[in-house]
Amino acid sequence: MKILDVTEFYSERGGGVRSHLTLKSHVLCQLGHDHVVVAPGPEDREDEAGRVARGGGTARVVRVRGPASPYDPTYHLLLGFRKIAQIVERERPDVLEIHSPYLAALGALRADPGSFGIRTFQWHSDFVDTYAGVLEAKVGVARARPVVLATRPLWGLVRAIARRSDAVLVAASWQVDKLRAHDVARVVHHPFGVERSVFRPEARSSEGRRELLAHVGRAADDDVPVLVAVGRFAVEKRWDVLLDAFALLRRERDAVLVAFGDGPERERMKARIAAHGIGADVALPGFQSERERLARSLASADLLLHACPFETFGLSIVEALATGLPAVVPDEGGAAEMHVVTAAGHQATESHRAGDAEDLARAAARLLLRLAAEGPDAIRGAAVAIAARYPTVVEQFERQVALYTDLLARRRRRQGAAAVNGTSLVDVP
Repeated sequence: MKILDVTEFYSERGGGVRSHLTLKSHVLCQLGHDHVVVAPGPEDREDEAGRVARGGGTARVVRVRGPASPYDPTYHLLLGFRKIAQIVERERPDVLEIHSPYLAALGALRADPGSFGIRTFQWHSDFVDTYAGVLEAKVGVARARPVVLATRPLWGLVRAIARRSDAVLVAASWQVDKLRAHDVARVVHHPFGVERSVFRPEARSSEGRRELLAHVGRAADDDVPVLVAVGRFAVEKRWDVLLDAFALLRRERDAVLVAFGDGPERERMKARIAAHGIGADVALPGFQSERERLARSLASADLLLHACPFETFGLSIVEALATGLPAVVPDEGGAAEMHVVTAAGHQATESHRAGDAEDLARAAARLLLRLAAEGPDAIRGAAVAIAARYPTVVEQFERQVALYTDLLARRRRRQGAAAVNGTSLVDVP
């Protein structure tokens, strides 16, 4: 089977969608399938990722030249609609998958329906309500209301993409309910998987803790609580809330924070850290592209802080939990689904009101107290148990291939029936 993914969320330094597609390439190749990613870049280029010995599939990334994004220059705009259509028509994939409702969708929808088997849509970002929500938080509900109302017709765009797709893949159950409430068709709940061979409790080490403490200039034997955060430095991730919360927590007790990531908000984050006077306790070491090293850092920390209430799933949180790291999460978005009690009656998370820095600080303080009072073993075990509810990445993509296979069979049956009846099935899922 050949799968071709079209995305514009493809940063030069990394990012969630790029990481997802890189893992997808790796697993699909192992399963014997061919994978092509079409993404924008600074120049037209084709990268051969090579043939995987076990399984024999191939992976390629085809870059389409586009201008840099004004907000984040490490991303580029996917404006070559004709090129996208030409690539699809040249590759003739069994599956054409859209990974954004913006330019990638416009390009993929222009492809000749006879040049691919089925078309699917992976829902990565709740773009309609995310940016309306950020605006409300920044300028107030009353001032933001005209813009919020203006975004509502964008759900019509989502419905239109869904109508022209055979399935809409959604990772979190709350997003399934939301899309169905907006009359989005063909929604399929398909949770993301965890690289449990990488993100595992055994990644915890004294070396990992030393590295974390070194980021903030602390001694290797310092027993200060080490808090970590992971994510793109972008406005919707609400780093402002997280940093304000850490500053409040820091007034009450000694603690350090290491925030892994990068993005257009870096300078504003540094300014906020300076304004709070917590520069000696916060480190921004950048985006960590080495997955094993990130896993070691997570496993060796004491607590994960997360403030974004707009996560469609929250893979970075699941990965952290899989290492045994307890987490403080908002009560909205995909992150809220991680706040559960295990079958053994243990809890590895604390929840805070979305957008409320004081409540986040209180939740972090509660979890630190629980770790000290209850001991870390039960809580860290509960974190691993929460992550175990999700599939592995291999299971995720095995299920995805099974879905593709079923959708292709259904389309062939419909095409056969249309041929018998003398009707056309072109571009009608």
